[in-house]
Amino acid sequence: MNLKSGRIEGFEGYSQFKSVKEFNTHVEMWLAVKKHAFSKGELVGLKRLVRFSVKVPGVCNAKIGTLLKAINEEYQGNGISRSTFKRMIIKAKELGIVTIYETERKNGSQTSNLYSFNRFPQSEPPKAEKLNHPKETNNLLKTNITKTTKRNEAPFELDHTFVSEKIPQTFVQLVKYFFSDAKTIEEYWHMVQIAAFRFECHQHTDDVLSIAIQSFKQLVRKLKSTKNVAKPIAFFFGILTNKLKELYLKQLPENGYESKPLRYLLGNGEVMYYDWMHWEE
Repeated sequence: MNLKSGRIEGFEGYSQFKSVKEFNTHVEMWLAVKKHAFSKGELVGLKRLVRFSVKVPGVCNAKIGTLLKAINEEYQGNGISRSTFKRMIIKAKELGIVTIYETERKNGSQTSNLYSFNRFPQSEPPKAEKLNHPKETNNLLKTNITKTTKRNEAPFELDHTFVSEKIPQTFVQLVKYFFSDAKTIEEYWHMVQIAAFRFECHQHTDDVLSIAIQSFKQLVRKLKSTKNVAKPIAFFFGILTNKLKELYLKQLPENGYESKPLRYLLGNGEVMYYDWMHWEE
């Protein structure tokens, strides 16, 4: 059964986020691994959909025409087509970024869709024993069959030796002992770049690297001591953000944070400024 159309406040139950800050963090992580699936025009459409999804964090029920009009005005008449926007929506749905609900008027006629952004789903953390010595299993045959099946189904996985040369080797050498594939290591470093850019620390390479290493070690300690870390990369990003925020504040003159907003990197490379002290206002 389709949803009845109405004011966006009536769809708060479809939000998966507690705040706009949390919503934007998950959008950043989605874009860190999925933005290459979108064309430049599609990223413009996705960015606009994100902007229209802040009144109720992660939820939007604006008409496509309204979104396209806003894009066209921002780009001074050089907006994107309806077909480009629809392609973006289809890709975002297939990638799991958004869930789409059809809505209808009281008379039953269809109206604008409801777009609900999903949380970024990190993989489950390694079990505690996997971070220590491997343990025996009572069903070796089943284990071997599972490993063989995975090898047959999954593409060849690149190990840490294939990590981009732009990533500091000190960071690679640490992370590889816990996440050995190149893609995962690069995703963790991308989180470092996002956080460093946000707090204008990206040029302080030595400090950022040191903090990234400290943050990852703290993640490992957490993984070894508890099984409650459902999303390791999000936990790492949280630690990293707090540490870089401290570095950022130390660089400011007294009370300087009151007038200096932070930078937020959007999916198409555009920079938006915001004040983290008043994010939810």
